[in-house]
Amino acid sequence: MSDIPPQKPSFNLPESQLPWGQELSEMPLDFRSSFHWRVFRIMAEFVDGWQFITDYKNTVSFLGSARFAEDNKWYQEARKLGALLAAKKIGVVTGGGPGIMEGGNRGAYEAGGESIGISIKLPFEQRNNPYLTKSQPFYYFFVRKVMLFYTAQAYVFFPGGFGTMDEFFELVTLVQTHKIDSESVPLVLVGKDFWEPLTAYIEGTLYEKYKAIDKDDMKLFHLVDTAQEACDIIVASPPRKEIYY
Repeated sequence: MSDIPPQKPSFNLPESQLPWGQELSEMPLDFRSSFHWRVFRIMAEFVDGWQFITDYKNTVSFLGSARFAEDNKWYQEARKLGALLAAKKIGVVTGGGPGIMEGGNRGAYEAGGESIGISIKLPFEQRNNPYLTKSQPFYYFFVRKVMLFYTAQAYVFFPGGFGTMDEFFELVTLVQTHKIDSESVPLVLVGKDFWEPLTAYIEGTLYEKYKAIDKDDMKLFHLVDTAQEACDIIVASPPRKEIYY
């Protein structure tokens, strides 16, 4: 028999491929699983999350696909941006997983900067990429999303899927409704080939055809093609004010 211990499975996977079903069905249930007690679990996650993330005052949140491998162009561009920001003493915050998250964390980590993961808590494991200097796991996706957004000096969106679209439209709505200041907290879309069809739809359909948004709403985000362009926008923006909402 081999003396090599069995390896635990890797859970550095996109959220849609995480092993929720079987593990959750095997978890024992007690009174804390009831709806009445769930509110306290949610409250505790918010308290722990804010206690963790508010220690980082100068960070940028990276959003994008978890499916991109190391040889993907946008993984490498996220890695470049992470390194550029680390050189400017700006930390990188991601969801702590693979793909764009790993690329951004890796760039910051390799450059000696702060590399922070707001990760997902699995029933029996945690999902982290290997390039984090600090991390905080969350059970609830919606609490995790708040912490990803809460203190960032900027938000950078690389090509991605439904989750990336959800995050972009939520944040652009917060900027549109003045919950987030567009001058001091820029939204940067990286990858013209990916994002231009969406921005064309926003302009041609939402604004020109249906008048569902104002003309100035199309100025709420920046569209660039390289890590250096994104870094230049972030560095030029004024510091975000202390957050009390």
